[in-house]
Amino acid sequence: MTNAAANNPTNSNPTNSSAPKPATGAETKQIILKEIGAKWGKFSEQDLAALQSKDDVVTQVVAKYSLDKAQVQRDVDALMKGRSF
Repeated sequence: MTNAAANNPTNSNPTNSSAPKPATGAETKQIILKEIGAKWGKFSEQDLAALQSKDDVVTQVVAKYSLDKAQVQRDVDALMKGRSF
């Protein structure tokens, strides 16, 4: 029996050109802002553009939705998945 993965040249090439490229900082921020807008729909485009940090997101979500700050912090941390603005 042969190992098909070992015989497949696309699996053995770590620089496969079809692999997604890492997002730049600006692209990452835009992705995060879209995710925030999708999760919390009360944010206008202007509100989203004004966000500068995770703390800003938490503060604004708490203000707009009257939610518990600790829960919002957990939700924002989960949404960010280790990414930063």
